[in-house]
Amino acid sequence: MGVMRFVVPQCESLSDWPEVFRAYSSGLDRSVWPTRIEFDGQSIVCRRQNSESSRMHVAWPVQDFGRPMLATAMLPEREAPYVLAVELARGKIVQVRNLRAELTQADLTLPPEYHQRYAQAHREFGHAASCQDDVANATDAANRAIHHACHAAELLARAYSQQFLESRHQQYDQLPTSLGCRLDNQIPEAPEQELFCSAFNSASVPIEWQLVEPIEGQADWTVFDAQVEWCMENRLVMRGGPLIDLSPRGLPKWLWEWEQDFWNLQSFVCDFVETAVSRYIGKIRIWELAACANSGGALVLNEEQRLTLVAKALEVARHIDEEARFVIRIDQPWGEYQARGQHRLSPLHFADALVRAGLGLSALNLEIAIGYRPRGTPSRDLLDFSSMIDRWCALGIPLHITLAFPTSDQPDPLADSDLEVDRSAWKQPWSPTAQAQWFDMLLPLLIAKPAVAAVYWAQFSDATPHTFPHSGLIGPDGIAKPTLQHMIDYRRKHLK
Repeated sequence: MGVMRFVVPQCESLSDWPEVFRAYSSGLDRSVWPTRIEFDGQSIVCRRQNSESSRMHVAWPVQDFGRPMLATAMLPEREAPYVLAVELARGKIVQVRNLRAELTQADLTLPPEYHQRYAQAHREFGHAASCQDDVANATDAANRAIHHACHAAELLARAYSQQFLESRHQQYDQLPTSLGCRLDNQIPEAPEQELFCSAFNSASVPIEWQLVEPIEGQADWTVFDAQVEWCMENRLVMRGGPLIDLSPRGLPKWLWEWEQDFWNLQSFVCDFVETAVSRYIGKIRIWELAACANSGGALVLNEEQRLTLVAKALEVARHIDEEARFVIRIDQPWGEYQARGQHRLSPLHFADALVRAGLGLSALNLEIAIGYRPRGTPSRDLLDFSSMIDRWCALGIPLHITLAFPTSDQPDPLADSDLEVDRSAWKQPWSPTAQAQWFDMLLPLLIAKPAVAAVYWAQFSDATPHTFPHSGLIGPDGIAKPTLQHMIDYRRKHLK
């Protein structure tokens, strides 16, 4: 077993770490390794299954940025402990330097403030690296370096978004990217229908097995038939599904009786996929066949069985409707869940296996749910988002992005009871304003990337049962949150 040690003098700021979710190690290809984190109040011990060089990823408090997930550069295992803040500063500065080189090579203009921030980060890092014998002093200087480096990273990423977006508009007056939202389990009320159609050119119809057939043999398609007709009347591009949700609470409860009988379970899955796709053939042209198959949690299915189920569902769906496009949702696309040691394949490798199988997978849907645990994505800066999207582009198929962001950390009685909001993750308290600001930051980056074919919001309203606490665009009081108006403005300016 490999062991790496890090000194952390500001222990009080890290005393509320949830183990594993907020710290883990990864290899050269950024695949997450099974990791055990031990924190004794004076140092952090990271235990891995091997002794190779690795990156340490930590949710680290940064002034003006909350607790974003930061990563060190590749570090060799050694006897002496590292000063964690110094290595995090080194990793962030290297990341910023690499993006600057890419932008310079592409003849993009760097913002003037960037040079000042980058120089300050270098100066503070030089001080931190030269006084590591004084851990407290080195950590203070490294934290200042991280602060400036994160600002420099955001300036670069925003410059990238703006200039590449302008470049795309030279080719398209209105971009061909879809902007959509999940319809929840009903058609929006009359006052909200106009808002929905003004904001979105696409809709996700939640044709999910547990909603269609909560009782075995008693399928009810009434709500979904109505939603499909409503979308057709309003000329909204539809994406149906996810038909098979392999998250812990995603399948019908009655199906658990068959969890030990994989072959009958597979037969049930194929029957439902065949029935759903056949019912809406010619109406729904895009299907999200499966969700959370990479992380799992449903029944006692192992990784190989989940891959088999998804591959079989793709095969059946393609046989029924050869003209449709089929999408698989990947949750936690950075792969933090791998740190628990229960998964062999990274999210990227899981998706790559399906792409290489030649089953007609048309796109991948990356779910980015910021601020939720245990199933969610830790906070990251804009540069990390850009790098992650670029890595997924290597698979060579279009990407859909599903977004969720909470507006409160209070209990949500209509939300999935397995999820809670991480109170200290974001740069400011969770609020409707924070949600709108995050959307304004992220959407230009996403639509600037040609590989991103669609961006969806995870839920429309907090007034109906939903998965992500407080993540809707309509509050439980029926009042629209600021993000919805921002979506309307972005669609008018940029999208069809």
